[in-house]
Amino acid sequence: MRQPALFLTLAAIALPLGIVGCGPSGPEVELLNVSYDPTRELYRKLNRAFAEQYQQETGVKVRVRQSHGGSGSQARSVIDGLPADVVTLALWSDVNAIVKKNLIPKDWENRLDNQSLPYYSTIVFVVRKGNPKGIHDWEDLIKPGVQIVGPNPKTSGGAKLNLLAAWGAILKKNGISEKSTPEERTAAEEEARKFVTQMYRQCPVLDSGARGSTVTFARRMIGDVHLTWENEAHLEVEEMPDELEIIYPSSSIRAEPHVAWVDQNIDRKGTRDAAEAYLKFLYTDKAQEIIAKNFYRPMNPEIAARYSHKMRDLDLFRIDYIDKGGWDAAQKRFFADGALFDQIYQPSGN
Repeated sequence: MRQPALFLTLAAIALPLGIVGCGPSGPEVELLNVSYDPTRELYRKLNRAFAEQYQQETGVKVRVRQSHGGSGSQARSVIDGLPADVVTLALWSDVNAIVKKNLIPKDWENRLDNQSLPYYSTIVFVVRKGNPKGIHDWEDLIKPGVQIVGPNPKTSGGAKLNLLAAWGAILKKNGISEKSTPEERTAAEEEARKFVTQMYRQCPVLDSGARGSTVTFARRMIGDVHLTWENEAHLEVEEMPDELEIIYPSSSIRAEPHVAWVDQNIDRKGTRDAAEAYLKFLYTDKAQEIIAKNFYRPMNPEIAARYSHKMRDLDLFRIDYIDKGGWDAAQKRFFADGALFDQIYQPSGN
């Protein structure tokens, strides 16, 4: 029996050679793109298109190798010496962690359009066909008997987005806005804390990354609802249309996977020209079309409009709706050692 293609490539592929040389057919460059968990299919297609264009324009043959895993773990690997030429991670805070180690300069966001953001995404639900548990919005996740599948926020960027999407949705439900009083916000945040506490009590397992959770839910048949990236949800349903379906909640977080070249590495390896061209390619019409076809939301408005029927409109809030301090403040408040997630989550058996 043919296995679903989506679930075949689970291990991170990281061959950190990153060399520049000359082959029989001319000069060659190798880049290493360190990315987050569910972008394997996207970058496989982007890499092929970029290599063709780059060779046509420069005469240089380029090969892009990939490394995939939980976004937080990937950032730590780069900090610990994985020689990434570029990082295409799930969260601003993961790129910024590398910046803090002086591998990328502080002005990195300003080097590419849209603050180095070539596309965005969000968090949605995948349920069993027919939606037997009647899951339509965030409040339905904590109904008695519902099991929730998702990755661990300590290692996965998508998992952090899951928690923050749920938190922000409860604030939305309570009508929190810029005009809300401190007392109103405090009360809403207490309700949000109770909600996410219950949500994680109903998680039978937390995988290290988004693709692992896809396998747990879709292949191992554990859980009633999968909290996941919009693109990952579409891939699941495309692979198993008779068994799964997507539910869009009324609101969710705007997920912003920023990109950056890693200056300390590309200058040491001599790959700057190719690395910069690679990330600039993501903004071209050709790349934006590939991005949209793979269910990521492109920044090009005309291309985005052509795919709006597949990626539905919903109320998307940014991180500053949850914490005005942005990602640095949210990381410390929710995910640092001893912070909110550690306070509310007790693994099974503890």
